[in-house]
Amino acid sequence: MASTLLKIQDLVLHFSTMRGPVQAVDKVSFDLGHKQAVVILGESGCGKSSLAKAILRLLPRNVAEYKGSIVLDGIELMTLSDEEFRQNVRWVRISMVPQAAMNSLNPVLKVGDQVAEPMLVHHGVDKAAAMEQAKKMFEHVGVPVDFLHRYAFELSGGMRQRVAIAMALVTAPALIILDEPTSALDVLTQANIFNVLKRIKKELEISFILITHDIATSSELADRVAVMYAGQIVETGDAMDFFPAPLHPYSQKLMASVPRLHGNKELEFITGQPPSLLNPPTGCRFAPRCEKRFSRCDEEPPVFERDGRQVKCWLYA
Repeated sequence: MASTLLKIQDLVLHFSTMRGPVQAVDKVSFDLGHKQAVVILGESGCGKSSLAKAILRLLPRNVAEYKGSIVLDGIELMTLSDEEFRQNVRWVRISMVPQAAMNSLNPVLKVGDQVAEPMLVHHGVDKAAAMEQAKKMFEHVGVPVDFLHRYAFELSGGMRQRVAIAMALVTAPALIILDEPTSALDVLTQANIFNVLKRIKKELEISFILITHDIATSSELADRVAVMYAGQIVETGDAMDFFPAPLHPYSQKLMASVPRLHGNKELEFITGQPPSLLNPPTGCRFAPRCEKRFSRCDEEPPVFERDGRQVKCWLYA
């Protein structure tokens, strides 16, 4: 078992709206070891991207509640001031590859300057040294060095995504959060991006949090899996145990919806709609859509059961 790099305990992030608070992240807990990758799985709207923003403290103005514990290498990040967090954590110890690289890159700056910028801001090196580091990162992610002097609109979608990964790598962080890094890319480009990530994980010994709803491709990178539903983590465990035999009814339905290369098993789907995070169910949040529900599911929120591999479901009480 890898030593613990990141430990998140009861993390809460609620947003204020005119209709009431949205419980986007509600008492989320999970661990991540050094040189490990944890995949956060779940359908759209379950709070995965909000979880990434909560970890990096990229908070909008309408935050209603933000609390819990985030411990990185033994340091409690929630006690740091915003300035301490900006100087010592964000893009220094933890960086992020956001969704839609074209939208995150500045269209009027050359991509090499954008990759070099974190070195200038956080490490205080001169422009030449920063550009040299950017060049090394381009080589790591498979982008031709002469692309340093191009603009984002001159690059393909796959190359822009590699540039975004290079920008996250340039300060040598311990952890990178990848928020849907292959969305809107074709299948071949997705495979190439994941090959780059696997090589980086092995060569640079960096930990990843991969946020996605693409179960098939995420299995290539995952050491651990955390399944998120309606703002909560409902199952965690080692990838080797999870993918062959998920425990939570929601996890089982997710896996049953993935096409297989071999066999003619009919694909399944989940009936109904996810609950509103303005007013989620008082018991199990998946209960209204669960085929295995019983009376206790509607009355009482489940807690994590089992050791090592945890599942939030009364079936395992």
